[in-house]
Amino acid sequence: MAREFSRTDRVAQQVHKEVASILQNEYKHRVGDMPLITVSDVDVSRDLAHAKIFVTIYNSTEEEGKVQIKQLAEYKKFIRSILAKRLRMRSVPDLHFFEDKSIIEGMRISNLVSQTIAKDESKRDQDDSQEQE
Repeated sequence: MAREFSRTDRVAQQVHKEVASILQNEYKHRVGDMPLITVSDVDVSRDLAHAKIFVTIYNSTEEEGKVQIKQLAEYKKFIRSILAKRLRMRSVPDLHFFEDKSIIEGMRISNLVSQTIAKDESKRDQDDSQEQE
């Protein structure tokens, strides 16, 4: 029976799960006050040496997001050491954190579409009321 996913996909999925758990528990207690951070995606290189971790930072400005990414980069050795204890691998991938703005952009576009629909409906209602007069 053939495997459905490649090893890199399985490792990426496991890294995603564990890093999300680490950020919500150990990292949060060490850093203290921080915005809501979620892991949105993980890309692992073919040789399993590097992992790009895309995080979404909610309720923060662009500058605060950059500060959080910088802080994650400073704590990557701490996060990687905990990850090494949880994963059963010979070598744990080196972690690289990036801010993922796709969810925030999607919400912004959705709001713009909703506003446009509301404007169109109000114009249509005004046109209908003027025609009835």
